[in-house]
Amino acid sequence: MGQQIAEAEAAGADWIHVDVMDGNFVPNISFGQEMVAAARRSTQLPLDVHLMIVEPLKHLESFARAGATRISLHLEAVDSLSVAMQAVRKTGCACGVVINPGTPVEALYSDLDNLDYVLVMTVNPGFGGQEFMPETLPKVRALRTRIAECGSQVSIGVDGGINADTAPPAVAAGADLIVAGSSVYRDDQPVAAGMEQLRRAIIQ
Repeated sequence: MGQQIAEAEAAGADWIHVDVMDGNFVPNISFGQEMVAAARRSTQLPLDVHLMIVEPLKHLESFARAGATRISLHLEAVDSLSVAMQAVRKTGCACGVVINPGTPVEALYSDLDNLDYVLVMTVNPGFGGQEFMPETLPKVRALRTRIAECGSQVSIGVDGGINADTAPPAVAAGADLIVAGSSVYRDDQPVAAGMEQLRRAIIQ
């Protein structure tokens, strides 16, 4: 993992996105605090920790101690977004909120000013390698419009099925953060090649 992170950093990654799954909120199980700590030992890049877990507020401090720079919580996993955001900020981490494909984007509007970033899931969370869902793009456009209307500085990210074909329409819709997994970490090419393909596709 350290080698793969080093390759991404050398290729110009802005941050490392770490998916944390508990087998309850989503069906799969992935990294936990120890893997975040290992990632922190491998890089000085910001660590963007995406908590796909039930009761995420119970684990914020441990992920912050492990080395998280930014923590994003699913709107669907918290009772009160405002309370959750305050809890994240108390750890010293930047605060993000994630919405699943089936969640209306309007549910975020009242709390946008208190967020650092919104992550729009462009697949149903839980497994890598899924196909991008183009029907999520209107949510990105609606968010971009709302953010412009209220003069906010909130960033919009997209996560799921992002590759050289799907990144350009996501950016055109208003995304300014791109999370890429399977299109970058592949057996048939180096990490740098996957990242360069994304860059070329976005700037064309």
